[in-house]
Amino acid sequence: MGILKEFLNKIKKESRAQLTEHAVIIHFRYGIDELDPLHQLERVLEKLISEKGVGVYDGHEIAMDYSDGFLYMYGPNAEELFKAVQPMLEKTEFMKGAIAHLRFGPPEDGVREIEVKLMDG
Repeated sequence: MGILKEFLNKIKKESRAQLTEHAVIIHFRYGIDELDPLHQLERVLEKLISEKGVGVYDGHEIAMDYSDGFLYMYGPNAEELFKAVQPMLEKTEFMKGAIAHLRFGPPEDGVREIEVKLMDG
């Protein structure tokens, strides 16, 4: 029974890895002295991504001086994931002019990537 359980756990891990191979990473200018607006956007993105079943929202990084940051999202199809969140990002003031990096595969050399600039409003 132990060998079967190990095998099934390995399959689950591999399946999870395949579901999150593509990435959408958003680089944005922030410039707000508090994180509440960013956290509000994150909650909306998590809900959108979950409801549409296009991947997972993984979090953010923000500069110590709040000047800029990154949002991280992963799923099986970077284009579908980006299309799901793009309208909300473009409605968000601090996302104007942000750059979305779409990666179509695992993080390794030779994987196709594109950049999309969000509307400046």
